[in-house]
This record gives sequence, structure tokens and C-alpha cells, in this order.
Amino acid sequence: MHISEGVLSGQVLSAGAVIAVTGTAMGLKKIDYDQIVHVAILASAFFVASLIHINIGPAGVHLILNGILGLLLGFAAIPAILTALLLQSIFFQYGGLTALGVNVVIMAAPAVLVHYLFLPFLGRSSKLTFWAGFFAGLFSILFSCLLLGFALWFTDKHFFETSLAIIITYIPIMIIEGIITGFCVSFLLKVYPEIIPKKP
Repeated sequence: MHISEGVLSGQVLSAGAVIAVTGTAMGLKKIDYDQIVHVAILASAFFVASLIHINIGPAGVHLILNGILGLLLGFAAIPAILTALLLQSIFFQYGGLTALGVNVVIMAAPAVLVHYLFLPFLGRSSKLTFWAGFFAGLFSILFSCLLLGFALWFTDKHFFETSLAIIITYIPIMIIEGIITGFCVSFLLKVYPEIIPKKP
């Protein structure tokens, strides 16, 4: 789901950079000293998951895990995602440095959104915890696809078909991410409840 160099217009790139810088500043202020290890571990999981590509038809997709980052980190997910995407861009040429801001917004904005939507349901019951995690994982990918589509559409209206194809291609990943996120938060709540942030 990385957008490469030379695809987006200057206006979209500039807007993405401004939003990413602002969000990163807010995220850094939200990180407590005791939370740094959690941020680093989850950023590493995001980094590795994004490197594993699966071919679905003519397109290649990959896990993202921005839903679980959002649930567990809130605004702190933004600098975590920025770090992972920057390293991917430098070492593996995924995305590009000029598109880094937009890519951060595409991945991180849904992560923060699902934090506030679904965190209040964690811990109420085992079933509710799983389903909150499931929908956090599913909707984080759906929202990311929609943001990617908007970025392409605002660059060129002819990208509408491409945006629609991306969303359709990622439907299996939405379901897989939902299942993974649901099981992960359920497991973490049992064995390491300290990692679950206080409800907003």
C-alpha cells in the first residue's frame, strides 16, 4: 500500500507532509518514558509485517498491523509508523521519501481513529475484546485504502478505477488483519494487561 515517487501531485504531497509532521509532533508528546519499549516493539512488528507480500490476482498485498498499533499506542502510533516507513523507504525502496508524509497519513490516521473508536470496548468481556480488536484491524485497513484512494483521486480523477481495485484487492487482508488483531489484543489482555492503555 506504499505510494511510490512521482505518482502524487505536489499539493497532495505537501498536505501529507504537513499533516504527518503535525501528527508526529503530537505523537512524540504522548509517549511516556515507560512506553518507549512498547512503541519500538510495535514499530518493529509493523516494519516486518509490511515486508511480507502476498500475491492476490495481479496485485501484491501485505499485512499492515496499523490497527493493533493504533489500539495500543494511540497518537504514539504516528512516530512509530513514520520510523518504520522511513526505514523501509531507505533500505528497501518501498514508497519514497517525497511520498513519506502521505504514506504516514494513510497508515497512521486510521490507527489513531480506531484507537478512540474501539479501545473503550477492550476488557469488558472476552468476546467484546476480540470483536473490538477484529473491527479495529478491519476498519484500519479499510480507512487506509480509502485514504490511498483519495490521495490518488485528488492527484488525477482517472485514478478512480485504480483506487477501487486497491480496495477490492485488500478485502481479504482486512479480514485477516481483523482476526489477527482480535486474537492479539485478547491474548495481551490476559498475559500482559499493562500494555493496554487507559481508556480515553
